[in-house]
Amino acid sequence: MTTNANEKWKESLSDIEYRVCRLGETEAPFSGALLYNHEAGSYHCVCCNALLFQSGAKFDSGCGWPSFDASEKEAVKYLVDHSHGMVRTEIRCANCDSHLGHVFDDGPTESGQRYCVNSVSLLFKETQ
Repeated sequence: MTTNANEKWKESLSDIEYRVCRLGETEAPFSGALLYNHEAGSYHCVCCNALLFQSGAKFDSGCGWPSFDASEKEAVKYLVDHSHGMVRTEIRCANCDSHLGHVFDDGPTESGQRYCVNSVSLLFKETQ
């Protein structure tokens, strides 16, 4: 990322949004504003507003971050993450490359997926 792009993100995002979305950090578990959100609507990337998840795919996994069993088609890209002494699958916004979280193959629904997403990487839009 160029210095100019870095400065643009720093200006348009809060400190925690910047650190999570652009630097790949993780918000503290059970701290996110959207963790317990049960309203009907859609979840979008905080950086570029791309549609990522629908509220119908959200479930409470008890992990401390909003969890979804599916993303919108082609909304996220998948990267192998070798950090913290483990191998995980990182998820990023396919549109702007914002770090969202990780996806695991231990979900309790039919998809078997658990997209574990940082609240600060998401914007929620309630269905009208």
